[in-house]
Amino acid sequence: MSFLFSLFSSSASSSKPSSAQRQLMSAKSLVDDAIAGHTVAIFSKSYCPYCKRAKQLFASNYADVDTVIYELDDRDDGAQIQDYLAEKTGQRTVPNIFVNQKHVGGSSDVAALQDKGELKALITA
Repeated sequence: MSFLFSLFSSSASSSKPSSAQRQLMSAKSLVDDAIAGHTVAIFSKSYCPYCKRAKQLFASNYADVDTVIYELDDRDDGAQIQDYLAEKTGQRTVPNIFVNQKHVGGSSDVAALQDKGELKALITA
């Protein structure tokens, strides 16, 4: 029995991640690095009117803030990124926005924070 376990154990540990697993790991890395490495991270789709509104809000009011934007519909790994964001935040829709590593939600959430004067405080925190 221990011999079988050894065979199983060695073959299991030498297996490589599947292509889908590698894509998901890459998507996780991209998302986590974007969130950690920038003041604002926006995960968007180029045709989405809510995304356009959110990006315009940041461009108009916080043009000097370190912001990264990923257009998921223009990327081969966009679906994997969106899947990981849904897992990470519980939000499946775009835009999916982070400010200083805090998930702040989507377009209406950011607009509400801006209207209440709270977005600037989050950005400068």
